[in-house]
Amino acid sequence: MPQRRTKTAGEEAARAFKREMLAALPNLRAFACSLVGNLDKADDLVQETIMKAWAKQESFEPGSNMKAWLFTILRNEFYSQMRKRDREVQDSEGTYTENLSVNSAQQGSLDLQDLRRALAQLPDGQREALILVGASGLSYEEAAEVCGCAVGTVKSRVSRARITLKEVLGIEEDEDYGPSSDLAGASSPPFAL
Repeated sequence: MPQRRTKTAGEEAARAFKREMLAALPNLRAFACSLVGNLDKADDLVQETIMKAWAKQESFEPGSNMKAWLFTILRNEFYSQMRKRDREVQDSEGTYTENLSVNSAQQGSLDLQDLRRALAQLPDGQREALILVGASGLSYEEAAEVCGCAVGTVKSRVSRARITLKEVLGIEEDEDYGPSSDLAGASSPPFAL
């Protein structure tokens, strides 16, 4: 005659936990439906709740209110999902994603080579003024101090340098500057022409 294995206290507690949890499922589903308003999403919320409860069953105090404990987990999970959803951006048409795209490194490298060649064609004074104001971000006054000349001279040099660069780079309109229209996304120029 085979021997009957007796259940340990831990096994019995796990079975009791499972029974109570399963008995609460209809009430959990009704509560989830009232929060979400969609049966599929409610079922997902209940499933997430059960998974979390099962993983944290050691924190449940036997003899306490299982239904209240599960409802608390479900409610907390619902609000966590809502906070997460608030931070997400709906982009079904890909508009935002398209703007987040970056140009290939190759295209940027080619653009930089073109810019370097164009800068090399500028007279030293114009190149220096343009780089100080456009690339380094100095004010005209600060650039004039660095160059040791009048503010008006720096403004004139920068203006002439921008006109020359636009001609050399073949830029006719402001829209012509930057990545090609066939490339996704836009990056900011190294400095304004």
